[in-house]
Amino acid sequence: MISAIRGAIGFLTRVPIATTEADWDAFRRLPVTIPLVGTLIGAVAGSVFLLPLPLNTSVVLYLVLLYLISGITHADGLADLGDGAVVHASATDRLAVMGDSQLGVGGTLLLGVTLLALTLGATGVGGTGSGLVSFRLFLAAEVGAKLAMVFIICYGTAAHDGLGSQLLSVNGPKAFGIALIAALPIALYPPPFASGAIFAALLSPLLVALVLLWWANRSLGGATGDVIGATNELGRVVGLHAGVLGWIFL
Repeated sequence: MISAIRGAIGFLTRVPIATTEADWDAFRRLPVTIPLVGTLIGAVAGSVFLLPLPLNTSVVLYLVLLYLISGITHADGLADLGDGAVVHASATDRLAVMGDSQLGVGGTLLLGVTLLALTLGATGVGGTGSGLVSFRLFLAAEVGAKLAMVFIICYGTAAHDGLGSQLLSVNGPKAFGIALIAALPIALYPPPFASGAIFAALLSPLLVALVLLWWANRSLGGATGDVIGATNELGRVVGLHAGVLGWIFL
């Protein structure tokens, strides 16, 4: 497990940790480590809302910390997905576009809209009036986004050989069940009146995984590393907005 966690930290973050091929192999066979590392990312980035800072400042610091820790690998996957999504062609042609290193209009638009939605979602979560509630919602949304990645990994099939196929080829529904059980404690002992919001933030990213997996199977012939990365970025956004809606209505 320790080796798998090292591999997960190396894959999901920019934390300077030495990893080996054995760590990578252990990680890809234990996707439960993905939401565990998501807990670390969410806790560090969301901790700014525990400080007595203006809301706008907290949102900016959250975004900076988030991408300083996690890097832009998954955002790059989101951009590639955006480029592939706007191509009206065969799965082979879409995959070729997604593999092109140049950023197109579709990727630019999807990145911009997602960043805007993330900023607005963070502002909404930070506006709950309670630093503890905000922190728990950021934590739940991050873990939920990572759980959505695990869903793709465990239920998807690889569209082609690549980095993503190394994850998709060795896991199944049982591994997702283990990851789900590992993620659920994030929702335990919620602040008053926040239980519904926290569960919404944690579980709503799975809807993103369902939609993207359906689209990937239909349009690409299966999932890819870009689909996994995009699931993380979009899942986080949906989790934050679902948390805000849950706080208001549940």
